[in-house]
Amino acid sequence: MILGKRLALLLIFIICANVIGYALYLQLVINLLPCPLCIAQRIAYWLIGLTALFYFIHYPQNLCQKIYSIFMVIFSLLGLLLALHHSWLIAYSENFECGISAEEEFINNILIAKWWPIMFEANGDCADIEWEFIFLTIPNWSAIFFLVFSIFSVYILFANNN
Repeated sequence: MILGKRLALLLIFIICANVIGYALYLQLVINLLPCPLCIAQRIAYWLIGLTALFYFIHYPQNLCQKIYSIFMVIFSLLGLLLALHHSWLIAYSENFECGISAEEEFINNILIAKWWPIMFEANGDCADIEWEFIFLTIPNWSAIFFLVFSIFSVYILFANNN
């Protein structure tokens, strides 16, 4: 096997931690306000990263291993769907109105947003393009990361125990 499960889990956790750290850098240093879909993607990164970390530390056998893997696949695909929806929203932003959305109210009223507002409070507009790197927006990059996590998660799910 080219890449062991434990190494893949550790890589997923490290990448998630770095993506979340960079999101905070963009928010606190560059002053980009996160929108509700950005926050939902952050939550997906947290869920993937923490699941990978717990799986790495616990490293169970048999059924529990499959459960961790299935959760990672679900969280990765959910993140991918959120990022693709966000990318679509940016591409067709002229069809949408600005204002406080139901998503923003929901995200800002969940307990974790009140507990850690810097990380989980949404203030931005989902249709704004405020940052690009190599012609890709933040949701485009997130879609790439979530696709990679999905592939790694499926690999971990079906790889032999080692």
